[in-house]
Amino acid sequence: MSEALTPPAGSTTGSVALPAVVRSPWWELGRRLLAALSILVGTVLLVYLDRGGYTDNNDPERTLSLIDAIYYTTVTLSTTGYGDIAPVTEGARLVNAFIITPARIAFLVLLIGTTLEVLASQGREMFRVARWRKNMGEHVVVVGYGTKGRSAVDTLVNNGHPREAIVVVDPSPLALEEAHEDGLAVVTGDATRREVLRRAGVDSATQVIITTDSDASNVLSTLTVRQLNPDVWIVAAVREQENVPLMRQSGANSVITSSDAVGRLLGLSAMSPMLGTVMEDLLAYGEGLEVAERELLVNEVGKQPQSLPDQVIAVVRDEKVYRYFDPVVSLLARGDRLIVVRPAKELPWAPRPGTHGEDLADDA
Repeated sequence: MSEALTPPAGSTTGSVALPAVVRSPWWELGRRLLAALSILVGTVLLVYLDRGGYTDNNDPERTLSLIDAIYYTTVTLSTTGYGDIAPVTEGARLVNAFIITPARIAFLVLLIGTTLEVLASQGREMFRVARWRKNMGEHVVVVGYGTKGRSAVDTLVNNGHPREAIVVVDPSPLALEEAHEDGLAVVTGDATRREVLRRAGVDSATQVIITTDSDASNVLSTLTVRQLNPDVWIVAAVREQENVPLMRQSGANSVITSSDAVGRLLGLSAMSPMLGTVMEDLLAYGEGLEVAERELLVNEVGKQPQSLPDQVIAVVRDEKVYRYFDPVVSLLARGDRLIVVRPAKELPWAPRPGTHGEDLADDA
């Protein structure tokens, strides 16, 4: 699991930041070994071509063969240095001082540095993943990081859900990069596969949001998620209204028809531009009006939903949703939750539970 990218200290808005190129540790190891081998071969050729400037103390003829050149290069670059072969002319000694010695240093840096880097990076990554899995629980899994997935994550984060408790599942490298830039953990793979969902921790998740562009993939992902976690709350998107019953039968608790919703908004905007503007306002987060769910306060118990400062449009009682005018919820009771339309900006007359020291009805 890659760590989210963070801008460097002192960076300013508008500065250019190129994405880091991430390669396999084995690719990096192979590249550096090839570079080390190139240094070795180049030094062997250099010594052999200048073999007249060297003497072999163990050879009666004091001459160097190609094998001697290979032997001398290996013991020299590895800093072993037995001393049986040594440069005797000034030219050979200058070559050793200014070419072979830097080559020796580069050779050692490549080998030792590569080994340490591979071991450190793999160990660090394994530790980070293990720590992440240990701390992960009661999180949200978002399947698909396209337009709908990003909007769902933005809504969760804007409503106080920590980014560390969101996991994205998507097979696309582009989605991987975008999710990392947004500070999210990513499991790369097909969400219709059981093993991929297991790695995302679906079995311990509290909610799963399924937002791929294929209704067939969404249905299969929903079935797999429901098998792995019978208690998780599943919210799924479908493109076609006719697939809603199938999605519910597959185990989705809530199904959103994207094409139908867009079509209704287009129709409302055509018939009544002002109504379309209000609907857009309700769907936009952070300004104007918003739809929210909140707990019932102590001083609201026994009141009618219409009498509250917030514009109550529904009441959740015993996990069922009632419209505000339903006789069942004519008087609010402990345990109720309210679905309200309220200003996006905090106002004293429209308190959010806990922001002004109010007591919740369930805590009284």
